[in-house]
Amino acid sequence: MMIDIAVVDYGMGNLRSVSKALEHVAPNKNVAVTSSAKEILDAERVVFPGQGAMPDCMRELESRGLRDAIVQSAASKPFLGICIGLQLLFQHSEEGDANGLGILAGKVKRFASDAMYDAEGSKLKVPHMGWNQVYQKQDHPMWKDIPDGERFYYVHSYYVQPDDESLVAGVTEYPKAFTGAIAHNNIFAVQFHPEKSQHAGLQLLSNFVQWNGKS
Repeated sequence: MMIDIAVVDYGMGNLRSVSKALEHVAPNKNVAVTSSAKEILDAERVVFPGQGAMPDCMRELESRGLRDAIVQSAASKPFLGICIGLQLLFQHSEEGDANGLGILAGKVKRFASDAMYDAEGSKLKVPHMGWNQVYQKQDHPMWKDIPDGERFYYVHSYYVQPDDESLVAGVTEYPKAFTGAIAHNNIFAVQFHPEKSQHAGLQLLSNFVQWNGKS
């Protein structure tokens, strides 16, 4: 059976919650968690999630022979990156001094925990964990029916810094603005976890299922 939505499994993170959320918003679609390069390449659209450290993720992608399938999918079909799946799209990360896939120009930086204070002067914790607002920086089909400033769920210590600011589709403040979402052609990727973000997250996933890969 043709896979409509491939959720990439490279051994990093619990992917069941992602696939269950997609099945909820797209009950008539064939959603499959897969580590098969062929199935990923043949799928109509691809979700690239992940948790863990960037060097480990890159090592697993390489060892499972999935790098080329991800690069080709990110160039050719609706593609959604989630959390580490966003960070891996860029060239280099401060986490383990690791190279990413280099699909997009930019770097992944760590929150400067010694300089993180909110407006009241209270020290902010790293990792950034919990609900926070996402402010939309461009009009995009993936934001359909999602209010500007909606809250999504985050768990991360690193954030992406694209070379091209026009890639930024959404920002979140902690305490300064950082990239919460990027958009480039058929790629949309988010630092937050839509599968853990209740109604707003399900709306984003629903938008992805309907998105034709054009902005």
